[in-house]
Amino acid sequence: MAFLWPEIADGSVRLGYVDAGGIRTRYLEAGDASSDEAVIFVHGTGGHLEAFTRNLLPHAAAHRTIALDMIGHGFSSKPAHDYEIRHYVQHLLDFCDAKGIARAHLHGESLGGWIVAQFAIQHPERVATLTLNTAGGLNTDPAVMERVYNVTMKAVAEASPATVRARLEWLMNDPARVTDDLVELRHRIYTQPGFVDAMKRILCLQNMEIRMRNVLTDESLSRITAPSLVIWTDHDPTAPIATGERFVAAIPNAEPLVIMTDCAHWPQWEKAEQFNALHLDFLARHTVPASVAA
Repeated sequence: MAFLWPEIADGSVRLGYVDAGGIRTRYLEAGDASSDEAVIFVHGTGGHLEAFTRNLLPHAAAHRTIALDMIGHGFSSKPAHDYEIRHYVQHLLDFCDAKGIARAHLHGESLGGWIVAQFAIQHPERVATLTLNTAGGLNTDPAVMERVYNVTMKAVAEASPATVRARLEWLMNDPARVTDDLVELRHRIYTQPGFVDAMKRILCLQNMEIRMRNVLTDESLSRITAPSLVIWTDHDPTAPIATGERFVAAIPNAEPLVIMTDCAHWPQWEKAEQFNALHLDFLARHTVPASVAA
């Protein structure tokens, strides 16, 4: 069973805040801070950077590696407006600028996948590689949208260890993978003053009218130029494997779909060793060594 702190306790990490376009942004970083190229992990709806504590140090052995709390999420700033994809993309761009990152290996899980895909469409010169992990943005299933809204709002509006645990268990194929410290951390996030209103703004993308003006399309995905990896699971609660296949078919430089088994919506946590190996292999095949680049 994985816990949050032991996963990073024996490494050199930097937890801090940076002003990213006026958004006070919490981040966790490891690896060579002088590099202007970095692996950036972007979480999903209602998530936070701790979704990637099992991935940070293995990646930092070869790459500057960062996870962050996106606008409205975690302990980052929560301005009083709905958070549509353009707001997340701008926040990510501002974060890269603030941290001196010229090009990024972007990994996005769920909503994070939606964000980084749109980022790659709009800012191709800033993207070295793209990894979409059970990504959102293509599906418009009303039943799934209602489920996401209800289980997430219940965890916040009726915040308790039980409701938060239920939200986290929805992410896992095996509920036992939800640890007590993960529940405690997310409960603390969800009980911040004003977080109920912030969550309503986060969940605006579960409103069909708002969602439809933000969706990814086959045509928009065709404009992604970065080498791309799409990861899906055999028990994803948000979309079938066919959605992952659609991402692969639409993105010109996508590798064959990778399906991780015995996982739901957090494969980077549920099967961290397997995820780290396959993701690092992908990065190694699409990273120019510093000595060659020079």
